[in-house]
This record gives sequence, structure tokens and C-alpha cells, in this order.
Amino acid sequence: MSDTAAKPRPQFRNISIGQIAKYRLPLAGRLSILHRVSGALLFLCIPLVILPLLGASLASAESFAGVASVVGHPIVKLILLVLIWGYLHHFCAGIRYLVLDLHIGIDKDSARKSAGIVFVVSLALTVVFGLKLFGAW
Repeated sequence: MSDTAAKPRPQFRNISIGQIAKYRLPLAGRLSILHRVSGALLFLCIPLVILPLLGASLASAESFAGVASVVGHPIVKLILLVLIWGYLHHFCAGIRYLVLDLHIGIDKDSARKSAGIVFVVSLALTVVFGLKLFGAW
């Protein structure tokens, strides 16, 4: 037998509610969770929000004017901005995951950088689309 005995492996127990607030995920972990959240948001809102608005806007000129007046309300614009963010984040993170599936950038430092790039790009695009949505130009 060797003098260096193997250390016992650490045992990880379930964390409690109080420990969740103190737990710090890496940036890639946060990106992964938000990718799932944005996917669920889009999955639920396409049949409940987007398709009914699209169908009503295509029905007639009068219904289009009605949809345009509803979408002109600031609260509805905020809801649409959240959906825009969800789509852009899910799209950008999905491209990152496709690149990772090609075994490009899978080391820790590259993965952290690519997660940061996804956050910056998706938020910048959301700001651009949000400015357009709220009538900046």
C-alpha cells in the first residue's frame, strides 16, 4: 500500500432555502438557467400572446387598428419588451450552445467569455429593439 491514502470524497447534501441565496453560480450557469427560463417564456407566450395578436391584426383593417391601440399602451409594450428579450437571449445563447456542441470554446475561460458575450449582445439588442418599440426613432 502507498503512504498517500486516498482522501474520502466530499459528500454533498441537499442545500437548504437559506443557502440558496448565498450560492453563487458562475456566469455560464446563470446563462444556462436564463436560457431555460426564456425558452419556457417563449413556449408559453407564443400561443397565449403572440399568435392571438397576430391573428387579430391580420383579420381586418379595423382589428389591426384595435391591436395597434392595445399595443400602444405602455404596460403592453413592457410585456412585449420582455418577450423580445426572451427571444433574443434564447437565440444568442442557442448559438453559443451550438458552438459548444462543436467542441469550440469548451475550456473554462472561453466558456466564461462566451457567456459574457451572450449577455452583452442579447441585452444590447434588447435595448435597440426597446428603443424602437417605445418610439425613439
